[in-house]
Amino acid sequence: MNKTTFRIAKMDCPSEEQLIRMRLEGLTNIHSLQFDISNRRLTVHHSGNSDHIYRRLESLDLDTSFIETVPAVGTVPTGSQDQDKRILWMVLGINLFFFVLEMLAGFLAGSMGLVADSLDMLADSIVYSLALFAAGGTMTRKNNIAKASGWFQLFLALLGFAEVMRRFLVPEPVPAFQTMIIISLLALIGNAACLYLLQKSRSREAHIQASMIFTSNDVIANLGVILAGVFVLLTNSRYPDLIVGFIVFALVARGAFRILRLAGKHYSL
Repeated sequence: MNKTTFRIAKMDCPSEEQLIRMRLEGLTNIHSLQFDISNRRLTVHHSGNSDHIYRRLESLDLDTSFIETVPAVGTVPTGSQDQDKRILWMVLGINLFFFVLEMLAGFLAGSMGLVADSLDMLADSIVYSLALFAAGGTMTRKNNIAKASGWFQLFLALLGFAEVMRRFLVPEPVPAFQTMIIISLLALIGNAACLYLLQKSRSREAHIQASMIFTSNDVIANLGVILAGVFVLLTNSRYPDLIVGFIVFALVARGAFRILRLAGKHYSL
């Protein structure tokens, strides 16, 4: 048994983890995968050489480089998949709830920042759904699910871009800053609840650790909308809201392109 470590420079959230897991699926010589997203590293316990693994990783265009291969010492780490799934189900439920809440509040308040943040929540949900609903399925099924999810996410992001541009060109009422701030604060509480659940589990599994990083990143988007609401109050202008909305829509589109890139890959390497 060997242990090979790769550096994956562009692996900075669970989206990339899921892409890598799906890309390596089907390689029978792999016994376990350990992700260290904060340090951009992947450790693979496997039999035989690592050339086949490296070629698949390299095909994802995530700037993969080989670090080392050493004999594996001790017990090969295994995961508690049932516990992981329970936690991911809870996090998924919270994300879906706030997707609906922020979407409705965004339209009622006329805030593109809230609408964009709701789609960011939906993008998170799509990533976790891919892991939960595609588990155990065939490679074709997983590829089709990834492709449909990616196109749907990209479609929503493009609609968001179009609406932001329309609001830049056409005079619109100033969004309700009170709703922007209050709903974003609630979303912050929701993300804090996710972090609490993940930390309380004390799990060191990759999915759970990655979920904590992803949820922490969501906090930044929440704070961005709150800050936009404050600037709307101070300037009595809709532009802070539109700028934040554009930035978050760009993040949603980036995630969609990554999913589609995986769906377009062949699993024949």
